[in-house]
Amino acid sequence: MKYLIVGLGNPGKEYEDTRHNIGFNVLDAIAQKRETSFEVSRLGDVASVRFKGRTLVLLKPSTFMNLSGKAVRYWMEAEKIPLERVLIVTDDLAMPFGSLRLRGKGGAGGHNGLENIETTLQTPSYSRLRFGIGSDFPQGQQVDYVLGKWGRIESEALIERLIRCDELVCSFTTAGLERTMNTFNNT
Repeated sequence: MKYLIVGLGNPGKEYEDTRHNIGFNVLDAIAQKRETSFEVSRLGDVASVRFKGRTLVLLKPSTFMNLSGKAVRYWMEAEKIPLERVLIVTDDLAMPFGSLRLRGKGGAGGHNGLENIETTLQTPSYSRLRFGIGSDFPQGQQVDYVLGKWGRIESEALIERLIRCDELVCSFTTAGLERTMNTFNNT
């Protein structure tokens, strides 16, 4: 059974280790734990890992955040993965740093990457894992904050949070959406 796990972010050195790229960080942690690496492919960097009889196709779109839907749709079709086995991992400004929230559907909440996926797939009914990045910035500085690098304290805390995300993603593929939500949300 195949799953498509998509980490949202922006390609390029200037975006590495920024809050907006937490989706890439989560996928990097999953791949690193299983000692695999990403290969440049069509519309993104792709890796494939196995977990308890499942194949997880990990995708870091190269389309930039605002056009993520094109890469998601392409890889769903190329790998023949149905929507119920797709999980999008993204940042969330409205949640405290490090908090996790898994949902099976919902609105984009002003997130351009999620809006593009919703438009491209023509549905808001896809699973998404939101990773809280906090909102500790002065008024008018949202873009600088979101595209800013993690602070020292955040970077240290990320290690444990990325392990938790790996556990959540694996649970999504084995225990399913509802049980995973009950176990991991707000932990």
